[in-house]
Amino acid sequence: MYVLQVRTACWRVVGALVFVWLAATGAAAQPLTVAAASDLQFALPVLAARFEKNTGQKVSLTFGSSGNFFTQIQNGAPFDVFLSADIEYPRTLEEAGYAVRGSLREYATGRLVLWTRSDSGIDVRPGLRALLDSRVRRIAIANPDHAPYGRAAVSALRHEQLYDQVRGKLVLGENISQTAQFAQTGNSDAGLLALSLAVSPALKSAGTYVEIPESSHPPLAQGAVVVARSRQQALARQFIDMLATPEATRILESFGFERPRLR
Repeated sequence: MYVLQVRTACWRVVGALVFVWLAATGAAAQPLTVAAASDLQFALPVLAARFEKNTGQKVSLTFGSSGNFFTQIQNGAPFDVFLSADIEYPRTLEEAGYAVRGSLREYATGRLVLWTRSDSGIDVRPGLRALLDSRVRRIAIANPDHAPYGRAAVSALRHEQLYDQVRGKLVLGENISQTAQFAQTGNSDAGLLALSLAVSPALKSAGTYVEIPESSHPPLAQGAVVVARSRQQALARQFIDMLATPEATRILESFGFERPRLR
């Protein structure tokens, strides 16, 4: 009977240790979830792959409009990291307690371009005034209500005193990625897009673009933050810190981003 009791106790200890090991490895197996602005859809997978290689930690990427993610995080969306095309969204989340205080980091500056298909016959070299060409019947921009590039597009059009002339031609994409699809597929004759998308293989081979002067719209300062509900805050901070490394900066620049203005 004594031997049986000892064996039973040992198996209970072993079972408890196995449970703890499974719980620990299960937690570690959970991917780091990153909500990212759509202008990062080509650059961020490269950065995430480097992070996975260096840490052994899987990263799950979800792309969309910064404003929609801003609302989702306030409503409890289970993200660990938020990368926004407008640093004001993560800054507001941090101030309101939806993001970890002290985790905000500016990681890049986006650029706005005017893009059109090569077969459109539209010369974009004059910049935004090219939109007055009679062949331009539809102009794709991201929805300014929740997409930073959409707000930058509207600001640039107003700066050039063109907004009232072209507002009836505007076609709104849910995010900058969908806006690029409208332009690429011919559902619009031109599009105000992120440079990071215009230099992607598909758009670079299909069209031409001209950069819009930064003086015509507020800077597209992009910011990252750790979401307060994250259960992997240390790892999330590590991911954000990675964005500031020289290697990450070079990668972002190769995809059309500029260095942060404030760091």
